[in-house]
Amino acid sequence: MAPYDLRVEHLRAPIGVGIHNPRFSWFVDHVRAASELEVSTAGKVVWASGEIETHDAAPVVYAGESLISNTAYAWRVRSRTAEGDWSEWAGSTFETSLLDPSDWVAPWIEPVQQEAVVERWSIIDWIRGLGPDSPPEERLRPAQLLRQRFEVGPGAVRARLFATARGVYSAYVNGERSDDHVLAPGFDSYEHRVSFSSADVTAALVEGENVLGVALADGWWAGRIGLTGSSAQFGTRTSAIWQLHIDYADGTTQIVPSGADVRSAIGPWGYADLFVGESFDRSAVPRGWDRPRFDDDGWMPVAEVGRDHAVLVPLCGEPVRRVREVRPVALVESAEGTIVDFGQVLVGRVRLHLRDTTPGQPVVIEHTETLAADGSWFANIAGINKEQTDIFLAAGGPDEWEPEFTFHGFRYARVSGLSTELSVDEVVAVVLASDLDETGSFEASDPRLDRLHQNVVWSQRGNFLSVPTDCPQRERAGWTGDIQAFVGAATNNAQVVPFLERWLDNLRSDQLPDGRIPIFSPRSPFDAEAAAKAQGVGAIVSAAGWSDAIAIVPWTLYERTGDPRALEENFEAMLDWIEYQRATARAELPASLAGLALDEARADAQALLYNTGAQFGDWLTPSTMEGRPTHEAIGIAPALTGEYLAPMFQAHTLTIAARAAAVLGRRTDAADLAERAAQVRAAFAAEYVDAYGDLPVRLQGLYVVALAFDMIPTELRAHTAARLVELIRERGNRLDTGFLSTPYLLDVLCDSGYLDVARTLLWQSEMPSWLYEVDRGATTIWEAWDAISPDGEIRPMSFNHCSPGSVDDFLYRRVAGIRSTAPGYRTAVIAPDFRASLTHVRAHVGTPFGRLAVEWSIAGDTASVTVDVPWGVTARLLTPGGGVAVEAGRSRHFVAVEQRS
Repeated sequence: MAPYDLRVEHLRAPIGVGIHNPRFSWFVDHVRAASELEVSTAGKVVWASGEIETHDAAPVVYAGESLISNTAYAWRVRSRTAEGDWSEWAGSTFETSLLDPSDWVAPWIEPVQQEAVVERWSIIDWIRGLGPDSPPEERLRPAQLLRQRFEVGPGAVRARLFATARGVYSAYVNGERSDDHVLAPGFDSYEHRVSFSSADVTAALVEGENVLGVALADGWWAGRIGLTGSSAQFGTRTSAIWQLHIDYADGTTQIVPSGADVRSAIGPWGYADLFVGESFDRSAVPRGWDRPRFDDDGWMPVAEVGRDHAVLVPLCGEPVRRVREVRPVALVESAEGTIVDFGQVLVGRVRLHLRDTTPGQPVVIEHTETLAADGSWFANIAGINKEQTDIFLAAGGPDEWEPEFTFHGFRYARVSGLSTELSVDEVVAVVLASDLDETGSFEASDPRLDRLHQNVVWSQRGNFLSVPTDCPQRERAGWTGDIQAFVGAATNNAQVVPFLERWLDNLRSDQLPDGRIPIFSPRSPFDAEAAAKAQGVGAIVSAAGWSDAIAIVPWTLYERTGDPRALEENFEAMLDWIEYQRATARAELPASLAGLALDEARADAQALLYNTGAQFGDWLTPSTMEGRPTHEAIGIAPALTGEYLAPMFQAHTLTIAARAAAVLGRRTDAADLAERAAQVRAAFAAEYVDAYGDLPVRLQGLYVVALAFDMIPTELRAHTAARLVELIRERGNRLDTGFLSTPYLLDVLCDSGYLDVARTLLWQSEMPSWLYEVDRGATTIWEAWDAISPDGEIRPMSFNHCSPGSVDDFLYRRVAGIRSTAPGYRTAVIAPDFRASLTHVRAHVGTPFGRLAVEWSIAGDTASVTVDVPWGVTARLLTPGGGVAVEAGRSRHFVAVEQRS
């Protein structure tokens, strides 16, 4: 059988491939001994690979003639079996983007009306205490419309629009949307890089006069973002740039660049802000503005503002799209409006179908993730700049409206200002996310475990919007600590490689000259200035566990895919971060040792340990938060754990870097880094581990990470693990782990021989626990274990955080039993937990070889296990009595299991 599911850069038949050496991948239904690829354009072969040994499933990297910008390519592949038989050829296509900054000739253009006072003073401005005379930087600004006429001659056969903005934009050709992207170009570290999209607009062109229209809003560039919700963190004025390339049948190409011929006007959006929301006036829409024969005499010229092309990079991976729609499960009338319950915390916006309106009628949509305990409206994300309120000003008659340039985190919407009663058929939640292929699934006989998994999936979907964020309503920032904790779980559920590679590109761009990796990326000039002026945790620029994402995320991608590219691209950044830690360790001593006279051995050991500076530590450790106001409690875990966790993550990153160096063939680096990791571990043990294997602070999290990162001498590990179990039991068999330790908790217990304790924690229903949230109706993962207290009190916290959902990886690997034992699942074991208090489990993951699945059920003392193994994976089913090799394809096995009490 011929290869199938052919992809370039993990995408099917993509346009806009933005690198010179793209990766090709495919599946086969046999063991692949070798493969052969051909790539051609216009009938000319530009690469004939010859026979390539492909025993693993790592993508094949293009190695032919230099690819040409904005060019369509065809490619085909065939595969040889171990017996020497070649398959039929299978083919697909891809197109390149503009591959080099020199391909750009257009200038950036800027609407000149951005400082104009807008008469459509909004309800939100009134709520915020702002008036027409308020400073411009405090006012919410209108979105702009840009319009460009151009002529198309006869014989146009292909047209590609390359466009981006400092802001967010939607583009139209003759009234037709250029693509289905939302909030393009997405979030970037705009000082260093701005992604641009590629769109096929051939079908929209006509011979003669044409119009390119662009709607432009603040977005992440100039809108309110981050913890403070401050505006203009990257810039104060929006701008755009584009090039429309039109190919003709005679071989000529016409380029239509943005420039001085573009006209602009204030659009129908009174404001459009990611945090605050959007105000849209239907009557202010200039009908036909994006089509030919529109009279734009009253429109203003634009300003050309330079040709900074060096920052322009083709978009990597899938854009943000509308990925699904969710219908209401209930509507409740209240004095303030109709409360719509969508039954699911999600990220996106509301689309309304209005049966009848009067001119100027304001319809207001507010959003929240939860209601108060009594069912009344409760804004869980409080604070100025984060109102999450959209306003539609009607033009009269029936209408339909969905905001364009904002998104919200919500389960409930309150709609007011309607002239007729709202019905369930007239309102829908439109879910927005980076449009990643779903690659995994997990189902179990207990519906609570199913709900826990779905909660993780929904939190991943909501927080994987352009960049991996901490929460999709309050901050929406690319916190490094969140993604390093969650990346393992993320790889099971979706095709995250291009998405995370793009974010890593931003992270490397934000790395400081001294090697520090910032605690979030993209990082704005405002962020840098704020940290320089702040004290305490607000002054933290880099931190243990957070900054180590530069090693943990690429290594996890390599482990799960077998593809070394993430290691290649990030290895030097890892080394720079390691050198910063090393220099800091040599220069500083922790506050606990200030003024002490250290003997030579201890001083030498301290010079190896990165254990100083402000750290987040095991953030949000439950016992440090209980019974205290948040503002008092928030600093306790950092103070107690930061000094100890920092060198643990230092050793872990050194070990990862050593392994990465080995993969990359850098043997000298690998040996040096491994030796340095061993030295750090020895110094840590000498300073912080006592003769019994105990640590200075008896919190679960420290013990978990010390065991997970091999910081405890071998002869003491059993005692350290026993102490961890003792600490768990002292908490009533409840977890007491924070941000950095929770991802490792259950695995450490299993690897230390305490499987029953791990199961007890997984099934624990008292707070803090995963199932406590499920039992209280959670539909996503909460930021804090007690976001809803046992007495029903609702806290103003985020109800949608990825990182505690790292437990989902445990469900796949330890409960369902699908575990990779070599990079990219080249070898794997199926090791179900038949004692997990379940009667059946069904799960699968996507591997580079194809779908790897298991379904098991228990009846009496026998388990039935069905396994689907893709060709190329060497798998083994582990059983209580040993194990058995599992052949490729589907097989069924019967395993004797112990009766559960």
